[in-house]
Amino acid sequence: MSHRADAKRMLDDRGGYAGPTIHGINPAHLLDKPVLDRVVDSYYWKEQCFAINEETLCDRAVDMTYFGGTYGQQKPTPFVCLCLKLLQLMPERDIILEYLHQTEFKYLTALAAFYVRLTFEPAEDVYTTLEPLLGDYRKLRRRTRDGGYSLTYIDQFVDDLLTKDRICATILPRLTQRTQLEDDGKLEERESPLGAELDEIDQDSDDSSVMQINGNGVERDGSIISD
Repeated sequence: MSHRADAKRMLDDRGGYAGPTIHGINPAHLLDKPVLDRVVDSYYWKEQCFAINEETLCDRAVDMTYFGGTYGQQKPTPFVCLCLKLLQLMPERDIILEYLHQTEFKYLTALAAFYVRLTFEPAEDVYTTLEPLLGDYRKLRRRTRDGGYSLTYIDQFVDDLLTKDRICATILPRLTQRTQLEDDGKLEERESPLGAELDEIDQDSDDSSVMQINGNGVERDGSIISD
């Protein structure tokens, strides 16, 4: 009974909510209201998200085969339904990080990344928490608004979370640009994991263009210099 009462209080939009807040607001309102309304009216929310906790939520996430916001006739995906459940549960930080860094269930990782982007603060904490996933190249299926599917990857999804304003039918909280945080001394300049390889490619390219013996002259940067 207490779980049902807590859920009702959280989803009450009449101004009577007095529970924990995120970014100063009712956590449920981090989802756009049309999406929130469709989630709480959906079969998945009523049948699969009732009375679950941080542990049993993992069981639902493991069963996911795609992610997204809404599709078709604005039907909410299990992904966004479970996101609302996380907002309702507000797990400890260590639990979210465990979801994020486990490597067996990729949609649980994606769900945790989405939750981090919605809830973590300050901005530098969002970057330092999510940027390690820019080296995660596991494939994901995204449910598109027309009901189809598209292919993406965890690293691309995380990049979208850090650079776009709207993901999974949800307007994301404002995030200070990384360059501004670097200028303010709050973040170190990020080094790409491909940096060493790119430097090597650039060096090889430079070496091949500096000097080539070609007939009666030396070819430098593509031009012939005669003796």
